[in-house]
Amino acid sequence: MSLFKARDWWSTILGEKEEFDQGCLCVADVDNSGSGQDKIIVGSYMGYLRIFNPHPVKPGDGLQAEDLLLEVQLREPILQVEVGKFVSGTEGLHLAVLHFRKLCVYAVSGTLGNVEHGNQYQIKLMYEHNLQRTACNMTYGPFGGVKGRDFICIQSMDGMLMLFEQESYAFGRFLPGFLLPGPLTYSARTDSFITVSSCRQVESYKYQVLAFATDADERQETEQQKLSSGKRLVVDWVLNIGEQALDICVVSFNQAVSSVFVLGERNFFCLKDNGQIRFMKKLDYSPSCFIPYCSVKEGTINTLVGNHSKMLNVYQDVTLKWATQLPHIPVSVKVANLQDLKGVIVTLSDSGHLQCSYLGTDPSLFQAPRVESREINYEEFDAEMKELQKIIKEATKTQDILPKSEKHRDLIVTAEVSPDLDAESKAIDSEVKAEAVPSVTVKVTIQTRVTAQKPNLAVCVQAPLAVTCDQFVFDDLEPDSSETVVLSVFLKGNFCPSELEGICVVSYDTPTELNPEGIPKVAQCNFRLPLRLICVPAQASKAANHKLTIDTNKSPISFLTIFPDFVDPSEDDQANVLGFQFLTGSKTTLLASKTSQCMNMHVDALLPGPVSCVGQFVN
Repeated sequence: MSLFKARDWWSTILGEKEEFDQGCLCVADVDNSGSGQDKIIVGSYMGYLRIFNPHPVKPGDGLQAEDLLLEVQLREPILQVEVGKFVSGTEGLHLAVLHFRKLCVYAVSGTLGNVEHGNQYQIKLMYEHNLQRTACNMTYGPFGGVKGRDFICIQSMDGMLMLFEQESYAFGRFLPGFLLPGPLTYSARTDSFITVSSCRQVESYKYQVLAFATDADERQETEQQKLSSGKRLVVDWVLNIGEQALDICVVSFNQAVSSVFVLGERNFFCLKDNGQIRFMKKLDYSPSCFIPYCSVKEGTINTLVGNHSKMLNVYQDVTLKWATQLPHIPVSVKVANLQDLKGVIVTLSDSGHLQCSYLGTDPSLFQAPRVESREINYEEFDAEMKELQKIIKEATKTQDILPKSEKHRDLIVTAEVSPDLDAESKAIDSEVKAEAVPSVTVKVTIQTRVTAQKPNLAVCVQAPLAVTCDQFVFDDLEPDSSETVVLSVFLKGNFCPSELEGICVVSYDTPTELNPEGIPKVAQCNFRLPLRLICVPAQASKAANHKLTIDTNKSPISFLTIFPDFVDPSEDDQANVLGFQFLTGSKTTLLASKTSQCMNMHVDALLPGPVSCVGQFVN
């Protein structure tokens, strides 16, 4: 543990039960005040955007009303916030907010107040881009060497780089060999995008190569178009670091050369512009975030590295210069200029603890109080020891601290699925485009042999299935009593589930003599939903986009046995061929061969939902 703690200059707790991550913190003069003082911009996964300008009366003060310049709730979770020159026709700074399916650029402005309430701040939406793919992170910079403007590059979850030239969409390119998204940054010196792939290697792509590569949006091309319209996307340089990366940053200071910093799971690396290693530092802890912030000595760079032990380490290249203790685990760290105080360390935890601190030299030492000396009475101690041993011995004879396991369970939960669909569907807020969305009733019964305190019932089904009510809270149950609830299950999302099973979980407390507040216990049961909930019988068809053939060492079982709800016993031709029409639109046909031991499956769209749902019943 560090001898010194980070000196608290200003701190606050953001919201209640909100979550934050690496891209949720940014510091900049976002309102273009021209004073050189940064503002702290924080976005949360709950969709709250907050802008702070701390003005503590004395170091260690908490949040004052005038410190919060702006708080607004956006409709979607905020993945990342950045500040740059994102609006054409002006070199003023604007705020870019990245959501899962949207990129919004705002102008932050303040109005001088005429009363004691102070200045009024507001944000104005300059433009937005609706994304066709789910976003992961973004970076920005003067792509292509443009002057006085910043462009934005967004990396999607499926490996596509979407580039926006301010108000207009430029192009999109897929990264080769992509599996999972990694950290992304832009190097203005080399005009390159640098990322760390799931192959655990740092990869650099030139902007010009991306611009002239084949468009990712093109579906089909003729041979003539392939020869004239684009080139294959190739990497500029690659460096294998052998571990996943948490963050990546490109820095350039006056006293040091331009460098690429990569924070791994157990090391952090400093690379040259061409991918060669300048140095690397092996870490004996698990890092959580980092930031290279300045160069105080020619040829060296200082870096702040936070870890999961609530420590913040200061390195000069590979030499540890300082270590300080934080009150929380930082997921993001920045260095800002606040109220004429340069170099304030701004840290944010995943639960919303925002702190501005500086490095001090006042030791935080605990000094034990002096204990008054007194003579020891051994006879009194012996008598007390014998009394305690007697109490322990009697307690172990009468009852254990934990109740003994019994042959029969104390509480039993059962779920009964109705054999028929509901006559009147209970589906609510369904996104399925079918004419009718059916539902099925599930009856859940709780039977207890003992006293059950604070019983709670949770019913879970696989998305996109949903229940009319998934949480139930009961009063304390007496011995040999029962409770019954009825709910309905329906298809809510417009795609097929991967399985048709649900689970009921009951949590409760069982009191004992030595533990009257109760010992927490859990009981659960599974239930299976009918296939008719997500599909209906349809005309069989051999025309399909995909065909799967399953060879077996035994003759296929009659579909009358496997799918009694879908086969009419009076029709013999349905014994070996059967069609399914899913509510989401896709069709599947099963064909069992009469002459050979194989089964064919014809599918319109090769999706995991239809194949797996039917496959569960076939198995």
